[in-house]
Amino acid sequence: MAELIDLSPVAAYQYLQENPDKSVLVDIRSSMEYLFVGHPVGSVHIAWIDEPDWDVNPNFVSDVERLLSGRCKGLDAKTEAAVVLCCRSGKRTKDAGAALLAAGFQQVLHVNEGFEGERDEQHHRSTLGGWRFHGLPWEQC
Repeated sequence: MAELIDLSPVAAYQYLQENPDKSVLVDIRSSMEYLFVGHPVGSVHIAWIDEPDWDVNPNFVSDVERLLSGRCKGLDAKTEAAVVLCCRSGKRTKDAGAALLAAGFQQVLHVNEGFEGERDEQHHRSTLGGWRFHGLPWEQC
């Protein structure tokens, strides 16, 4: 069985740049996080857990499969295309990645520091790690 592949933010960005026709970056944070905190440029939002009830999205796996089928033309979504998952700090992506692997996806990667990284001693994010900390392209609505 395939395993979740752990990538640093910089390695994930490089992977996506080198494999644009066979990979998609999926931001799995809540809608509020995606819109107001910001998100990686080019990412697609499919929430793993979202407001108002904060339940796991029952359509997550099928939504990712549909996305990969549409974006990675000519490739089998589960066995040939790659999904790179990003959340706030790299924790939720482990659960979401496990669900995709259990559903038969073979190429599941995750950004191990997430978009904002862990909190520092003052409880601030984006100061110790994360997509934004490393100066990778991001945008905010």
